[in-house]
Amino acid sequence: MVDHAIRFTTNATDRAYVWPARHSAGSVSDHSYPPMGARFRLKASFDISHYSTQAQVVLRAMKKYGLVLADNGSPWYFQGTSDTRWSSDLVSALGQVPASAFEAVDTAPLMVSSSSGAAKKL
Repeated sequence: MVDHAIRFTTNATDRAYVWPARHSAGSVSDHSYPPMGARFRLKASFDISHYSTQAQVVLRAMKKYGLVLADNGSPWYFQGTSDTRWSSDLVSALGQVPASAFEAVDTAPLMVSSSSGAAKKL
């Protein structure tokens, strides 16, 4: 079970940040690029049935908790703890999910305070 959002990077970001991020690290001043802290969720309509059981665990977390943009790097590159249970086939399969399968999420209703990373439970 994965019961949290997943950290990810992308190659170009706006020079802005949104809660819960605490800094910008953007390379462009262009609001058509995501800011640090942006959250994206795997669309509910995305069919995960043809993925392995292990991949489905991660994909369900992506549907429920989403991905949080945490740094500049490779496009749509998500990270986790190194673990021998994460086979290269699993990681490769997850890497095949297209960016178009995600939607932006407004996290403002979760914010307790703009000066805190604490989140409300919904």
